[in-house]
Amino acid sequence: QVQLVESGGGLVQPGGSLRLSCAASVSIFSSGTMAWYRQAPGKEREFVAQIAGTGTTIYADSMKGRFTISRDNAKNAAYLQIDSLKFEDTAVYYCLYRDLSSREYWGQGTQVTVSS
Repeated sequence: QVQLVESGGGLVQPGGSLRLSCAASVSIFSSGTMAWYRQAPGKEREFVAQIAGTGTTIYADSMKGRFTISRDNAKNAAYLQIDSLKFEDTAVYYCLYRDLSSREYWGQGTQVTVSS
C-alpha cells in the first residue's frame, strides 16, 4: 500500500509562491507517475500536472507557465512549484501516484489559500 503525504500549503498573498511537497511511503525510483490535482470550493477536481519516472512532464493547458512539477526519486518525493499565485489558485491540492499497473493512490491534500 502506498501512502502519500502532502505538505507546503498555506495562506499566501497574490503574486507569491509556494512549493508543495508529496512524500511517498515506498520507493518510486524510476517507476510510476506522480501527479498533482486540485479542487477549488464548489468545483470538480482538476488535473494540474504529472511527471513520469523518466522525467517527462505534462501540464494542463491552463497551468502552463506558473506551475512546475518535479520529483526526487532518491527522496521518494514529488514537488509542485507555484509562482505568481492568483486568487483562483485557491484550492486543495492533491498528490497522486499511479504505479506501473495503473493503480492509483491519493494523498489527503494540502490547502492553498490565496488572499490579500
